[in-house]
Amino acid sequence: MNYVTLTIDDQKVTVPGNLTVLQAAEKHGIEIPALCYDKALEIVSSCRLCIVEIKGSSKLQTSCSTLVSEGMVVYTESERVVKMRKTILQLILDNHPNDCLTCEKSGECLLQSYSYRYDVKFRDHDGARRKEVVDTSSPYILRDGSKCILCSKCIRTCAQVSDRQVLSFAERGFDTRVVADADFSLEESKCVSCNRCVSVCPTGALIDRRAASKGRVWDLEIEEVKCNSCDYGCDFEVIKKNGNNLAVKVKKPGIGRPLCLKGRLMTELSHVDNPEKPFTKQDGKFVEDSWSGALDLTNIIEKIDLAEGKKGKGE
Repeated sequence: MNYVTLTIDDQKVTVPGNLTVLQAAEKHGIEIPALCYDKALEIVSSCRLCIVEIKGSSKLQTSCSTLVSEGMVVYTESERVVKMRKTILQLILDNHPNDCLTCEKSGECLLQSYSYRYDVKFRDHDGARRKEVVDTSSPYILRDGSKCILCSKCIRTCAQVSDRQVLSFAERGFDTRVVADADFSLEESKCVSCNRCVSVCPTGALIDRRAASKGRVWDLEIEEVKCNSCDYGCDFEVIKKNGNNLAVKVKKPGIGRPLCLKGRLMTELSHVDNPEKPFTKQDGKFVEDSWSGALDLTNIIEKIDLAEGKKGKGE
């Protein structure tokens, strides 16, 4: 492995030569803000918030896509960098609903966190805003297009599972938006409600409906658990408050872990004190189902009952 030594914010660091500046900084405890970056996803450099100043370069560079090099000198919080980050955040907020007080994502929203960090606030203006298109067709996922910042994380994580690839961009320029299949609702689309998209969304554009309205993030306790429905062992969080297990939320999928609704429901049934009724898609529509039906256990339960019944008669 080839190693290089560079300087980041006056700190000399030695890292593998195949790392990006953002990864090198992260490895040494230096946080560079980013909205579209995720180490498990393809790099697209779309949000531009991770820009840094590199000595000798006339323009700012996106740290998520710039590889380190020997002797490189990087400034992650120079006056020039901070000024540009503030401009980027202001442009996003100018096209974002001012409802942080009631948003389900409040307290764990990256946009909110970075806006606070750089002292960028909402402002009144007469310019155009993103249309408030809300999709409530799914009992598992709430989509609010007005809060989408077009980071494409949802699209990229959905595309990692070859037989899904439900989400994509539609339209162009200011009218660009994320759509499901041919601009269908989530109910009409081939979405399987795995919640991969929800787990990576940095804002309140995608919300887990079954975990919504259970409490503010700062009032809740979190217990990490693993799904035991199959060998993938996907990661979930059990949301707790006052000793009660209220809901289950999926965590970001690990490499090779596809996530699925069946596993989520099994984890929910195992850990939540009073789980809500499950829903399944039947003929393209969500309908309330029994737990045995949603988990595809009806035939197995019938056979168990029959087997135990026969055993009882023979004893």
